[in-house]
Amino acid sequence: MEVNLDIKHQIGDVVFLKTDTDQYHRIVTAICIRVTGIQYELGFGHSSSWHYDIEITKDKDILTKILND
Repeated sequence: MEVNLDIKHQIGDVVFLKTDTDQYHRIVTAICIRVTGIQYELGFGHSSSWHYDIEITKDKDILTKILND
């Protein structure tokens, strides 16, 4: 069986969550390959959470941050 993986983010990358109105930076700390797709563990302060690529961006959304201040 051949599997093609499209890993868009690497461990150590600084990324942002598209839905985070504060646009805090997060760091990719782990990558997990699942049947449902690739998930990335994002570290933020003393916590972490798992997300799919569709939720993540490498670019900070300044407009979202400004509109929610």
